[in-house]
Amino acid sequence: MARLQLALDIGGTFTDVVMVDGVSGALWTAKTPSTPKDPSDGFFDGVEKILRLAGTAPADVAAVFHGSTIATNAVLEGKGARTGMLVTAGFRYVLEIGRHEIPRRENLFIWRKPKRPVPPRLIMEVPERVLLDGRVERPLDEAACRAAARRLRALGVEAVAIVFLHSYAHPAHERRAAEIVAEEFPEAAVSISSDVLPVFREYERSMATALNAYVQRLVGTYIGRLQTGLSKRNVAAPLLVMKSNGGVFGPRQADRQAINMALSGPAAGVIGASFVARAAGFDNSVTIDIGGTSADVSLIRAGAPVTTTEGELGPFPLALPIIDIHSIGAGGGSLARVTDIGSLQVGPESAGADPGPACYDRGGVKATVTDAHVALGRLPPTLLDGHMPLDGRQARAAIERDIARPLGISVEDAAEGVLRIVNANMTGALKVVSVERGYDPKDFTLVAFGGAGPLHGVELGRGLGCRAVLVPRYPGLLCALGLLATDLQYDYARTALQRGPDYDLAAIDAVWRELEQEADGELAREGIPVERRRFVRLADLRYAKQGFELTLAVPAKTLDAAGVARLVEDFHAQHERLYTFAERDTQVEIVTLRLRAVGLVDKIALPEIAAAAGSKPEAYERRGVRLDGAWHADVPAYRRGALCAGHRIGGPAVVDQLDSTSLILPGQTAEVDRHGNLIIRMG
Repeated sequence: MARLQLALDIGGTFTDVVMVDGVSGALWTAKTPSTPKDPSDGFFDGVEKILRLAGTAPADVAAVFHGSTIATNAVLEGKGARTGMLVTAGFRYVLEIGRHEIPRRENLFIWRKPKRPVPPRLIMEVPERVLLDGRVERPLDEAACRAAARRLRALGVEAVAIVFLHSYAHPAHERRAAEIVAEEFPEAAVSISSDVLPVFREYERSMATALNAYVQRLVGTYIGRLQTGLSKRNVAAPLLVMKSNGGVFGPRQADRQAINMALSGPAAGVIGASFVARAAGFDNSVTIDIGGTSADVSLIRAGAPVTTTEGELGPFPLALPIIDIHSIGAGGGSLARVTDIGSLQVGPESAGADPGPACYDRGGVKATVTDAHVALGRLPPTLLDGHMPLDGRQARAAIERDIARPLGISVEDAAEGVLRIVNANMTGALKVVSVERGYDPKDFTLVAFGGAGPLHGVELGRGLGCRAVLVPRYPGLLCALGLLATDLQYDYARTALQRGPDYDLAAIDAVWRELEQEADGELAREGIPVERRRFVRLADLRYAKQGFELTLAVPAKTLDAAGVARLVEDFHAQHERLYTFAERDTQVEIVTLRLRAVGLVDKIALPEIAAAAGSKPEAYERRGVRLDGAWHADVPAYRRGALCAGHRIGGPAVVDQLDSTSLILPGQTAEVDRHGNLIIRMG
């Protein structure tokens, strides 16, 4: 491993920084306030702070890893580029029509179709037509395409998405259209669907391409600013950016396929949780990352995060390969209020980083989840090793004004009510990725991280039925740590529909070989040696006339008759596990062929901490804490950094550290493992 690996993850409230020395194993951590107006300011504050802490020169940094929510925020807040589209004649309303269904968790009577990222008036039709098998029925009308590009320019668009029918089978028309747009409208950012998502289903492909164009200029400018700023600070190391699929890619790909950064930050957290849980001996876990504004949950099976191609970004489908993450608006900054009908509601609105909860004393006055923790004594007087004081008086005043007085109850009961409601919301989210996927939470360990995760972890684990909760050594920095535990990863796909049992295996193999050749070239451009390149073949299968597919790994590199028979049987078995039945007499279609290309990079090794050697943990203070409706006047508080491997702590107790506070309930026992993780048994 090269000497210094630096990782920065920008969250809504804090920017988390981790740097590790690949030679000595030394590890440094830091947190700096995020800067929402310009996230790069928080990024460089973190770089400068960690270099000062380590006492090292910028030139010693060998690689910089980065996770960001810039693409996510641009889509959710509607702050992307003014985007236009070129589509095949007759398909102007592909985004407006979408799917004739109401999202599962929406109210049937009040749901409204969300505003699309590109309105019909900015979508231009171009005469051309490619058939399902890739044959050209009507050549591209270049004159009409040129006129459409001029029209979009006159309408003031900043980005252009090009989506032609069946372009995944014949991309030449899209590529030529992109050349024409570049000639007529050189200042526009251009995205073509055969690059972004070359698979069937026009709505999902159109949406992914439109969203990519929508954020492309913003992400490209941001990445360029980071590269320039690093260079000015004499950091000559390559910059690698986290993707939604759990891998990283370089700036060139990040600029072209910006939408792959949609879940960059949360994905890094899941990778970090998987890395830490495996080191602690847990292959199956359910994870929750609780920050200031949201809670992100995911599932890890057999040591690997579960992925999906049916994700969402806000109200929009995201059919790219991504880690299966379910997010809700519940975090430390979530606002609590009493509704007009007298019920208590928590979230999804948040106080955010600015002004933040009332206890931050930065101008925020509304009651939040963090204020409830402070009012119940669960947090220490200061955060960030004394650099951030908490005002308990302001916290109690906010809870009393917003909750206790309207409901006619005590401040303590009001604060505990806030936490019970937000915990119920989070438990529901955890069940979405576990119980609703057919998994029993008793077979999984809950990994709780993020700044607020360890405060809620034991109550969530108890409500979910998990036998243990794992709190990583650096829970508030796990997303940044996860950046140092991943590889370069590119996902390729191409729809090539075939119905069995007489599959054209030679044609299938030819598609995979083309994808491997493309992937091999990309990994070579990233400087990955041949011996560090790995390719995994996958396929989407379904029963004939079915409307959805299941993705399965292909059992052998070359798909012969025996291999395809095994693949089909794996599909039957997976379908039966998920839906309780299999139709082995029904024809099976191979719909889309996929390739996962991985460039292996050196990863950190989790440092081990000193053994207890017979010593017992010593509390640095005792304080009053309310738990489960009762005050405990003499609860021991421990410093996380003073704990050694093998130390055991019985509840009730709290464990304070730089980036978080962990809670242990009465009857529970926490043990410190050799990597400094807290393993809390439910009792």
